[in-house]
Amino acid sequence: MARKMLKDEEVVVADDGSYDYDLFVIGAGSGGVRGSRTSASFGAKVAICELPFHPISSDWQGGHGGTCVIRGCVPKKILVYGASFWGEFEDSKNFGWEINGDIGFNWKKLLENKTQEIVRLNGVYQRILGNSGVAMIEGAGSLVDAHTVEVTKPDGSKQRYTAKHILIATGSRAQRANIPGKELAITSDEALSLEELPKRAVILGGGYIAVEFASIWKGMGAQVDLFYRKELPLRGFDDEMRAVVASNLEGRGIRLHPGTNLSELSKTADGIKVVTDKGEELIADVVLFATGRTPNSQRLNLEAAGVEVDKIGAIKVDEYSRTSVPNIWAVGDVTNRINLTPVALMEATCFSKTVFGGQPTKPDYRDVPCAVFSIPPLSVVGLSEQQALEEAKNDVLVYTSSFNPMKNSISKRQEKTIMKLVVDSETDRVLGASMCGPDAPEIIQGMAVALKCGATKATFDSTVGIHPSAAEEFVTMRTLTRRVSPASKPKTSL
Repeated sequence: MARKMLKDEEVVVADDGSYDYDLFVIGAGSGGVRGSRTSASFGAKVAICELPFHPISSDWQGGHGGTCVIRGCVPKKILVYGASFWGEFEDSKNFGWEINGDIGFNWKKLLENKTQEIVRLNGVYQRILGNSGVAMIEGAGSLVDAHTVEVTKPDGSKQRYTAKHILIATGSRAQRANIPGKELAITSDEALSLEELPKRAVILGGGYIAVEFASIWKGMGAQVDLFYRKELPLRGFDDEMRAVVASNLEGRGIRLHPGTNLSELSKTADGIKVVTDKGEELIADVVLFATGRTPNSQRLNLEAAGVEVDKIGAIKVDEYSRTSVPNIWAVGDVTNRINLTPVALMEATCFSKTVFGGQPTKPDYRDVPCAVFSIPPLSVVGLSEQQALEEAKNDVLVYTSSFNPMKNSISKRQEKTIMKLVVDSETDRVLGASMCGPDAPEIIQGMAVALKCGATKATFDSTVGIHPSAAEEFVTMRTLTRRVSPASKPKTSL
């Protein structure tokens, strides 16, 4: 059967020969499932392999839905919801609610309900694949050659399958800091499934996961110490917004330790002894390493087919997600581009259109929105002020708004919402939008549509706001906060 494939920016017809499948996908996470079912919708015969389900991943455990659904975004957000209630209980008092007596929190009940939900979603993803006509094979896939995948099944048996095209979508895995006693620490996988809620938690890292778990555990009543190497958490985000997040974390009672690393962990009768690189010591019930993730490519036998990887093990791909082997493709975190679930979905959709839909399509990484689900959350789209100055040919106009949300005026919570727009001075185009405050992700998703459409500051200014709402601040910021020239751009190492 003849199939269309991409070659040198053009779609040409290639003789597929005889294979078991048109497409074999390794990994049934968000990218793998999307790539499978969209390819099947174009008429391809598709198979996908995935490890047996378990909430905590390993070389031999996984599940349909992947990291996001089983041990990432979804269970994390459930815990964020759970942790947010304590602040709501506090805020409710000035709204007339009289809460008498102690408020109990049952961690095991939340854990049980969280697990039930991810089990349900694992089944949903299996049904989606089945309804799309995709053959599901349980086991660990690895390459034999450019057209053959060997699947090691749970009973240890091995089966080989041939395919014209192979898509690798195996995601990434949490990594541990290499210090003495590292085996005493946990990663986000285990943190989502702890049998007991810690009373004293130490977190190493300054990224999404570190900040989110600090908020979760503090919201559930734990004492939390957050250690990170820079002066501010969330490296890569807008510096002004990073400072706001740090202030909010401290305001919620989280103890921050900027510019500090951990040097050693050891077991004691009272818990885990933590020693920092500054000689400080403290005792914790749990130590979480939130020190980044590594591409999940080690067990794929990529060298057998000649698939190239970079120094951290990420699969090298071109702008169409094609690897160094023309018929092998890769999407999602295993390629270490923008490691977000919706980006993996976009890449997988573009792959299917390119290879099986006759529509060569490159993923568009411009104006990808994202959110940090701290309490309160941070969300951004487009360029930070620092990124805009790096890329700018013209001066950058910065508009900011800092205000006390209406709810806080009654609850008396001392926590401001911050919004920011970054604008090109010559074109008036809005280059970036960011917000830290309640409902930020819901609001910024709408801002992302505007930026994708090329909205100008004049467009924002002419838009009628919804009153009373926080979102209306984005269309009422009339006063310029500062004008910054690329020539005088601030240097930052925060």
